Amino acid sequence: MPFLLLGTVVSATIGAFVPDRLLSRVLPRNPAAAVVTAGAAGVVLPGCECASVPVAGSLMRRGVTPAAALAFLLSAPAINPVVLVATSLAFPGHPAMVMARLVASLVTSVTMGLLWLGAGRTEWLRTPSVGKQHEGGRLVAFRRGLQHDFLHAGGFLVFGAAAAATSNVAVPPPLLETFTGSPRLSVLLLAVLAVALSICSEADAFVAASLSGFSSTARLAFMVVGPMVDLKLIALQAGTFGRAFAVRFSTATFCVAVLCSGLIGAWLL
Repeated sequence: MPFLLLGTVVSATIGAFVPDRLLSRVLPRNPAAAVVTAGAAGVVLPGCECASVPVAGSLMRRGVTPAAALAFLLSAPAINPVVLVATSLAFPGHPAMVMARLVASLVTSVTMGLLWLGAGRTEWLRTPSVGKQHEGGRLVAFRRGLQHDFLHAGGFLVFGAAAAATSNVAVPPPLLETFTGSPRLSVLLLAVLAVALSICSEADAFVAASLSGFSSTARLAFMVVGPMVDLKLIALQAGTFGRAFAVRFSTATFCVAVLCSGLIGAWLL
């Protein structure tokens, strides 16, 4: 919840105080280059996945191409400095794991942005309306934006958290032991587990480190998938961008994240 508040503050600040011309100067005019830039920009904003959704919505309201905003939505909770430092603490003496997480998450984010750029349809995405942003002054616009985004996103966050808590107690421990002997199945299992558990990206590395019976690649998949596809994030995306978008985007993101984790893990780990 604190990072949700941070995200809504950032979202309201962008909507009220950041002029359109500044955003157009920061991001390249070429849509593909904008996607890459937005994906890399995720490294500078500490925050979890629930904070990235309102920020991405605010970027779209300010005219940023949806593909770039979506790349940022995925990368911000996955490659920011807090997450990378936490990963290094969870895996001491194993810098390759930190690098693998950075590379796999960044590649997944940019790939999804480019896929949306090439194959996404406008009817799938309910773009947040621009509205009268500065009616009554910028401070009033900031207050309205903060109130709207926090209350709107908070409701879906509670719904997603309730579903995650149910999954948390419903997964039997013997099920985990069944898959530890199979490298491919273990990657898929931990990816699905990351979706169900919905652990904040600042803490998931310590959970992954505790799963010592699984391969390094499987634990990498747990850390790459979790910040991009989990129950509370799907609920937030559905509430902000529409259910049709959330179903398609989360499914595609899961597949790309698992594939990237497997390839990057085989290369670096």
